[in-house]
Amino acid sequence: MTLALSPAVRDLLESWLGQLGSLANRADTTLDAYGRDLTDFLNFQAQHAGDILSPAMLRDVSLGEMRAWMAAQRGRGVGSRSLARRLSAVKSFFRWWSEREGFDATAILSMRSPKHGRRLPRPLSVDGAKALIAAVGENDARDWVAARDVAIMMLLYGCGLRRSEALDLDAGCLPLTDTLRIRGKGGKEREVPVLPATRSAVARYSALCPHQLDPGTPLFRGIRGGPLNPRLVAGVMEQVRMQLGLPATATPHALRHSFATHLLDAGGDLRAIQELLGHASLSTTQAYTAVDTARLMEVYAAAHPKA
Repeated sequence: MTLALSPAVRDLLESWLGQLGSLANRADTTLDAYGRDLTDFLNFQAQHAGDILSPAMLRDVSLGEMRAWMAAQRGRGVGSRSLARRLSAVKSFFRWWSEREGFDATAILSMRSPKHGRRLPRPLSVDGAKALIAAVGENDARDWVAARDVAIMMLLYGCGLRRSEALDLDAGCLPLTDTLRIRGKGGKEREVPVLPATRSAVARYSALCPHQLDPGTPLFRGIRGGPLNPRLVAGVMEQVRMQLGLPATATPHALRHSFATHLLDAGGDLRAIQELLGHASLSTTQAYTAVDTARLMEVYAAAHPKA
């Protein structure tokens, strides 16, 4: 369906997304999500008004219209967490726009996000992670594809990378050394150690890959040589977890959770793990590592200087 938006509103949308990409260093996936969220909101307001949506109409969006939009989202089955994210995108846009043009956007900015419980990650056990990676290596009859998938899983579990960070690696990083520089969320860079087993897995994939892995091109390739689709990585995990009888929480991201939790269980420092994961907040790392209060007290007792 064509959006009933005036050219001026379309320009505002593009300008806001451009600003997020250039100044806030948002990842492409984040920009896509924000763009979809705001487009959905604008579409609703245009339908609600029964007319082409202009900037003047958008500035006059009332508290009641905001509540109507949120109620419509609920009616479509949107959960609290997703609705909170969509409201955050709308607020971000109106905050940027109101500061730029000097109008009062209190009706939008005062809307409260729906409450939602924090969803804690569920890491795999050490044996579960090893079994999963071994099964991935036997999941495809094509040696180079199986080697590719194992290399990716090793980077997630062995280095704690996000799936997007692994798939964004440039072939120029070959051959891997004992450290790898990663550009994470918000353009923040960090250096992570690379275990020999991970280096070996990536080296095996690069030796078997039938496509030319030149610097400036993606390290991980699809069957036809293009960049590997992230959905294929999730698909491999789904197939393997069904074979092994693992829970639905055994996703690519669960390997990153497992990396952090297993490091902490082995005596790793929480602050160091925060740096390895690229988290801005220590509380985020605590959630990732499934740390209970007793374990935190152990870390505290071991690390705090005694009087």
